[in-house]
Amino acid sequence: MEPQWTQTRQSNALAPVSTSDHQSDIRLPDTSALQRQLLLERLASRAYRHGQFTLASGRSSHHYVNCKPVSLSGEGLALLGALMLEHVESDARAVAGLTLGADPLVSAVALRAALGGRALDALIVRKQAKGHGTGAWLEGPLPPAGSTITVLEDVVTTGGSSLQAVTQLRDAGYRVDRVVTLVDRQEGGLEAMDAAGLELRSLFLLEEIAATAATGTANSAQRVP
Repeated sequence: MEPQWTQTRQSNALAPVSTSDHQSDIRLPDTSALQRQLLLERLASRAYRHGQFTLASGRSSHHYVNCKPVSLSGEGLALLGALMLEHVESDARAVAGLTLGADPLVSAVALRAALGGRALDALIVRKQAKGHGTGAWLEGPLPPAGSTITVLEDVVTTGGSSLQAVTQLRDAGYRVDRVVTLVDRQEGGLEAMDAAGLELRSLFLLEEIAATAATGTANSAQRVP
């Protein structure tokens, strides 16, 4: 059972509320390989479903992936922040992605970079320009024009969301050559990125997550609400 948290009266610190006789702490693996395996298990158990679904693209599928139960958990943020950072270009000044799915990703990666001593900012790309004030498409500390930015995505299907973010960033004068995604659904996204002159790097393929879920490798006690 996941720990619940409450604010103590004497301070702003968060203290765990005991929800069972046994309260376990989160212990993250030390190596990238073990971190990747744990993140795979979390995605397979908490983010993946098999059935009949209609996707945002309008397509029907037997596979559904919603990464938010993982990407918005403390453990998930720690894991994906470290693993996605490994694929961010060495000369990138920022990571960016289309709201809403990429919001926790860019934040986690920027934080993980700072903890390691690297300056890397996070940008959020709006789906529509702000309707007041500056009318901005981009939120966050903007790097100088011409800077390299790596785009992050939670799930790539046809690539439409990522390409929307790339277009806005390129129109703003930035260089975008790479997209890093948590999951590639293997439904044309790779080809779309290639056609747009982009390199797509995926932490996981849908077939790997589906196979992990099907074989019961993922912890069956951890279920998506």
